[in-house]
Amino acid sequence: MAEIVKNLRPAVVSAYPITPQTHIVEDLAKMRDEGSADFEYINAESEFAAASIVLGASATGVRTYTSTSSQGLLLMAEVLFNIAGLRLPVVITCTNRAVSSPINIWNDQQDAVTIRDAGWLQLYGETNQEVVDLHILAYKLAESLLLPAMVNMDGFVLTHTYEPVVIPDQDLIKKFLPAYVPAKDLILDVNNPRSLGTFAAPDKYMEIRQELFEDVLAAKKEIIKQNTEFKKVFGRSLGGNGLVEEYKTKDAEIILVAMGSVCGTIKETIDQLRLKGKKVGLLKIISFRPFPDEEVAASLSKAKYIGMVDKSISLGTEGILASDLKRTCYGKIKAPIKSFVVGLGGRDVTEAMIEKIVGLVKGKNDETQFVG
Repeated sequence: MAEIVKNLRPAVVSAYPITPQTHIVEDLAKMRDEGSADFEYINAESEFAAASIVLGASATGVRTYTSTSSQGLLLMAEVLFNIAGLRLPVVITCTNRAVSSPINIWNDQQDAVTIRDAGWLQLYGETNQEVVDLHILAYKLAESLLLPAMVNMDGFVLTHTYEPVVIPDQDLIKKFLPAYVPAKDLILDVNNPRSLGTFAAPDKYMEIRQELFEDVLAAKKEIIKQNTEFKKVFGRSLGGNGLVEEYKTKDAEIILVAMGSVCGTIKETIDQLRLKGKKVGLLKIISFRPFPDEEVAASLSKAKYIGMVDKSISLGTEGILASDLKRTCYGKIKAPIKSFVVGLGGRDVTEAMIEKIVGLVKGKNDETQFVG
């Protein structure tokens, strides 16, 4: 992550260490200290401060970067809403981790999904290669749409796993992501004094929020477009159309829906179940915000049973992705949708657990089921 961030040429990097993202900013600080990178690295006393620093830097018209996790992301929450409201193209890496209490440093996705309404694009990678590529895409989307973007990678499952990846060099990246040159009337400049994010009375605030809402929705077209462009430049796709990826869904009677690294385990399980004659497929969500409603509904249209596999929970209702899925499919999909929660607090998600979910998806229990 540090290598790809360096090659993406941010001008300002600021972060506060928190497990499991600490190695990213440690390496970035080392690169700066050794002279292999020329960004300004600013130490912060908290995640709130780090987010505030990149907000201020981005408001002056330069490319910025920060990363965090769990409680750190939640401490940033106020600033994250401000960044989106100011339409600043900040990019953040969230190394997904469980939220306290009790204290837990291992992976689930509760942290990022809790910030789903802040106005950020949220992209989730299954592998470290996908996460590398999603960072390149995130900056392209953020700077072309003037929307902040969050790239999510499962803590420890990805952050502390070694696997071969291709990290494009700066020259190749520049073909896809040129230097960031914002319009002069959108940034803070001592030679052209102006204010950003000033007071909005009731007769203006709602229209401003509606505009942000519509622009986040419209980002779906740009994600598809840039995914196609990405393949032309780098010779590989980000997976599917950049919003979703289908795995053996064409003839599937049962389709599981998930996002993040758990999709790898699900794919392995599907391959084994297929050998037993069970027609199971996977719909992988890459873009959680904006949520790919049309693509999801189209992918699930022929399924007889649908199981949503969440690594988060909205206490008092059901899995968070399950709620989005049911809203999307209402009136369009006849197949029943079952909500399953797995992997909270870093609990291993095994092939046996996925096979169990495949069996439960046909059952009569419509309540959210925790599978461990």
